[in-house]
Amino acid sequence: MSKITVFEGINFSGRSKEFTSSVSNLVKDNFNDCISSLRVIGSPWVAYSDVNFRGSQFAFEEGEYATLECDKSISSLEMVTEDLTNPQITLYEDDNYGGKSRVFTSEINLVHISFHNVVSSHKVQRGVWVLYEKSNRGGAQMVARPSRDLPNYGSFNNKVSHVRPLNGSQDYQGTQLRANFYLTSLL
Repeated sequence: MSKITVFEGINFSGRSKEFTSSVSNLVKDNFNDCISSLRVIGSPWVAYSDVNFRGSQFAFEEGEYATLECDKSISSLEMVTEDLTNPQITLYEDDNYGGKSRVFTSEINLVHISFHNVVSSHKVQRGVWVLYEKSNRGGAQMVARPSRDLPNYGSFNNKVSHVRPLNGSQDYQGTQLRANFYLTSLL
């Protein structure tokens, strides 16, 4: 069974709570804006800075995260339930899926192919993807899913520099995904 266990303190200390399904508002569970470490078993999870799965996004694959760059800034949690096999995403230069496009099936630093800081929309064919503001998995994150194509990035427009598909539990590499925390309302 997939689950996430959140802790109030760093290094898995303090109060804790386990979730096996998505939580749109951590206020109801007395865990709003107080999570400092977490453990993920099974499917990846996405943490959001605001309730109702809004605001800045932080993706976590299976593993232990003793400290978080989004420390005490999580207000909702969403379990990734999509099929993560054979990922594919199409990135577009212009909003509304216009302009030059590129299809990707694996992780890539867009700087290396001169396609960074130009992306304005996407369509996910398969898998779940993390789009990063900076190269090498740096900066703010946006999680992209097949059921949630985004025709206009708004404040994330022309900022994507790195993309990668989320992996299931078998591919956990034990490193925390980096994220500089600042609000990016995407919807």
